[in-house]
Amino acid sequence: MPDFSLEDAAHGIVAGIDEVGRGPWAGPVVAAAVVLDRRRLPPDLRARIDDSKRLAAAERARILALLADCAAIGLGAASNAEIDQHNILGATFLAMRRALAALGTMPAVVLVDGNRAPPLPCRVRTIVGGDRLSLSIAAASIAAKVTRDRLMARLARRYPGYGWDTNAGYGTPGHRAGLAAHGVSAHHRRSFAPINKMLSPAPEATPTY
Repeated sequence: MPDFSLEDAAHGIVAGIDEVGRGPWAGPVVAAAVVLDRRRLPPDLRARIDDSKRLAAAERARILALLADCAAIGLGAASNAEIDQHNILGATFLAMRRALAALGTMPAVVLVDGNRAPPLPCRVRTIVGGDRLSLSIAAASIAAKVTRDRLMARLARRYPGYGWDTNAGYGTPGHRAGLAAHGVSAHHRRSFAPINKMLSPAPEATPTY
């Protein structure tokens, strides 16, 4: 379970940053930056915070609602068009910078899940598997996941047929069937190979004589 060991090793205000949505074929990548207020963090809530992938959707939503009373949370996103323009890593860093800017306070240190450091205006420490080690990163993973899932559910109502409310834009069989039936939407990532392949003209057949 995550704890405050990594936060204790830093000095000053510490934020955790995580992202969700690097792999899907549609929608934005979303990042969250979280600074937990330990004095106001209830012990029972602290015990429930974990890597978002380990939690059921309903539990993630309940935790995020409770975090509003004991954490500063900044959210940032990069659209599918920005993913196509900057590539997924560049767009992820852009979402992280926006999340940090939305936090409302500049931490002394940012703990980032992963092994690539985004260019941020403060000290950055990357932590592989950080969402299972740091409470701040785990909280950020929950905030990012809940936010993106809700966004994809809204997009699913506007663009029915792709199953985004259940697959969140990942390349599931249902999503593939939707693409076959409805084609590529305005929210698909055109630089991603499966989508790019659908948009590319079929090669002309070589005549045989």
